[in-house]
Amino acid sequence: MEGLSANVSRTFQNRLVLPPDTNHLGTIFGGTVLSYIDEIAAIAAMKHSRRAVVTASIDSVNFLSAAVVGDILTLEAVVISTGRTSMEVFVKVESENLKTSRRTLTTTSILTMIAKDENGKPEPVARVIPENDQEREMFNTADMRRKRRLEARKSNQVGGIINEYPSKG
Repeated sequence: MEGLSANVSRTFQNRLVLPPDTNHLGTIFGGTVLSYIDEIAAIAAMKHSRRAVVTASIDSVNFLSAAVVGDILTLEAVVISTGRTSMEVFVKVESENLKTSRRTLTTTSILTMIAKDENGKPEPVARVIPENDQEREMFNTADMRRKRRLEARKSNQVGGIINEYPSKG
């Protein structure tokens, strides 16, 4: 299977932060941002694979700053590495204050999406060809992240937390 430019998957979305999106501190709910991130990651992965996709994991979510009511969120997603049926997607979220035009990086995340065929079975995907220095760096460190995910799965742990509830005796 031939490779595809990372630009094939590059996707942008804009969202307006509205009062129902915010918590009692007046900043956007983290869960709302996670929902936006999952959606745009799926769109980027579908553009790359031309298949339906499911979220396999969210490796990291870094909430770096807050967005408030009236801010415009700009989300950008791009496939940064691929396995046989999986795609790692990097998502960046920036907020823009309309009064000052100041743009602030609010959130970054890396998700793994799996391409599925019509029967819900994993489907092979084309390899990705990074287009810029940041994409090449993330591409070159993909094996390290993949190994970390596999080790966590083998030890039944995620992020150092045991991935099951203790049974009642």
